Amino acid sequence: MKTVLITGCSSGYGLATARHFLDRGWQVIATMRTPREDVLPTSKHLRVLALDITEPMSIAAAVAAAGPIDVLVNNAGIGLLGAFEATPMETTRDVFETNTFGPMAMTQAVVPSFRQRRSGVIVNVTSSATLAPFPLVAVYTASKTAVEGFSASLALELQQFNVRVKLVEPGYCPDTRFAENGAPRMQGLVTEPYADYVQGIFAEFSKVSVTTRPFDVAEAVWRAANDTSDQLHFAAGPDAVALANAKQ
Repeated sequence: MKTVLITGCSSGYGLATARHFLDRGWQVIATMRTPREDVLPTSKHLRVLALDITEPMSIAAAVAAAGPIDVLVNNAGIGLLGAFEATPMETTRDVFETNTFGPMAMTQAVVPSFRQRRSGVIVNVTSSATLAPFPLVAVYTASKTAVEGFSASLALELQQFNVRVKLVEPGYCPDTRFAENGAPRMQGLVTEPYADYVQGIFAEFSKVSVTTRPFDVAEAVWRAANDTSDQLHFAAGPDAVALANAKQ
């Protein structure tokens, strides 16, 4: 029985992904900053661990407690929506700490065991914002695009050890806590010169009818984790697939 460790499982994509792997008979190590076993079904194949991917000691403790794993899913992330001009650099650094440096630190923590066993998969969840430009998410997009470049290079670096690296790119999903979790960081990021523009963007988003479901992302992560080809990118959700096809 294979084991997957998934970060950011308290809600959204991470929660859906943990359920998806459980349903398919895997051992699942679901991690979150504040462990909550009540959000997941009771199962002898499930363990819930505390993990803050921005804290080195937390990463070391979680990886040690997890033991040998077959797949790492770097899903944990934070959102940010607002005018770049009004975004403090401290906020930008916070976004990169979680969205970019967190997955890199988690990856570095598991690569030695993967390399020694000559087996393992790293799945990094980014965003469809890397597939096409979107307004008001400059910092968020930059943090996710950095992970894309990191993953593409790392995939080449680790293939000699039979360790695979994959990218899952979710589309727009109104059913996650993206906006709710990012609300404190977004305060004051829509200044007067951008107010009318922002209202127009929000109005357009409210008209979007084809969106991504958490299940779409969980299924894409599942396919990526089990894929043995050289495919790097896995678009998740019909809107992300359309953007990926247009980019090609």
